[in-house]
Amino acid sequence: MFRSVFHTFTIVIAVILSAIGALAQTPRPSPAANSSITATGVIGQVKSIDAAARQMVVQTDSGAQVNVALTDKTAYKRLPPGEKTLDKATEISLSDVGEGDRVWARGRVAADQKSVPALQLIVMSKGDIAKKHEAELAEWRRPGVRGVVASLNPATKEFSVTSRNLMGVQQTVVVSLSEKVDMKRYPPDSIKYSDAKPSSLAELKAGDQVRAVGERSADGTHLTADRILSDPHRIAGGTVTAIDIATGEVKITDLQTKKPLTVEIKHDTVLRRFPENGGMMFGGGMGPGGPGQGGGAPSGQGQARPQAPQGERPQGGGPGGGMRMGGGGMTMADLLEKLPTISINELKVGDMIVLSSTPGADPTKLVAFTVVAGVEPLLTMMAARQQGAGPGQGRPAAVDLNSSFGGMFGGMGAP
Repeated sequence: MFRSVFHTFTIVIAVILSAIGALAQTPRPSPAANSSITATGVIGQVKSIDAAARQMVVQTDSGAQVNVALTDKTAYKRLPPGEKTLDKATEISLSDVGEGDRVWARGRVAADQKSVPALQLIVMSKGDIAKKHEAELAEWRRPGVRGVVASLNPATKEFSVTSRNLMGVQQTVVVSLSEKVDMKRYPPDSIKYSDAKPSSLAELKAGDQVRAVGERSADGTHLTADRILSDPHRIAGGTVTAIDIATGEVKITDLQTKKPLTVEIKHDTVLRRFPENGGMMFGGGMGPGGPGQGGGAPSGQGQARPQAPQGERPQGGGPGGGMRMGGGGMTMADLLEKLPTISINELKVGDMIVLSSTPGADPTKLVAFTVVAGVEPLLTMMAARQQGAGPGQGRPAAVDLNSSFGGMFGGMGAP
């Protein structure tokens, strides 16, 4: 549930051990590599403890399990989440360590990477991590805006953000930077909130997806932001042609180019599904014919993924920061928050998907940030609206995905 804090813990350990080169500059793990295990230690979550036998099983983020042997000489320290050094670490004992805690077991790891005699165990307790996560989540639940950067004004330290509601009406909010604004930006190869780096207005570009929270004006057209999260993610879509659950690869035919694309589904990818009758729930009002008659949020059947944070995201910002549930006021971001989460096992060949993805060196391969399946009803209505077609005329080939879905994905992943 607390992967963003867990990843921060990995970075903390990398800083601590930089002098001996153990975890510094650790590359991003791949399916065939486990960067949580090095020659001098193991980072992961406590899976089980046998205090009598002085044994512990630690499971890394990639799923590998390592047996940790504890002795009378093992030193135990508790580190508060978010700390960058051991300055605030406190002495504890084995009895203070519990299942689910995040630990770094320092010692000489066996050649087969299946065991380590721990000289030192640094612990972030499950409870402390939960409190840290809730505090971060509360910050992103404040009034805000999510969408696509439309224009920038460096002289006034402002930029405008656009998004569309389900009626296709474009909403624009002017975002001003507060004096103590905390700006972060995803690197191109990342889908993790904890990977976001300090940023500035100079790094923002028109077309970027963005999320900002702060003090919103009464009319909802201005926001003085103290937290901003931006990303250069690409929005793509298409029909699923093949699924490889073992590798997490989904092949699609790109909706706009008609060429094949490979989409990588990672551990942190959020998958959701639009219900089959979702269009009817809004009275068909997403087309050009007029306001929807339904005001409720879409619902549907879907099995939630086991990772709790993927099912609990900060709410999007309508004016005043609340959810505007009327047919015309609900935004694409609001819609995304209400869709049921699914697993890759529930994707099907033939599904129409839209996704936010990271750009990479290979334009035919994307790493998915967020995937929404079953979007055929949305695409049909949006394309009809964009091109002035009447209801029931089918989905035209050209759909402006960035314009239609940019506000849906802007600044996702926080935290």
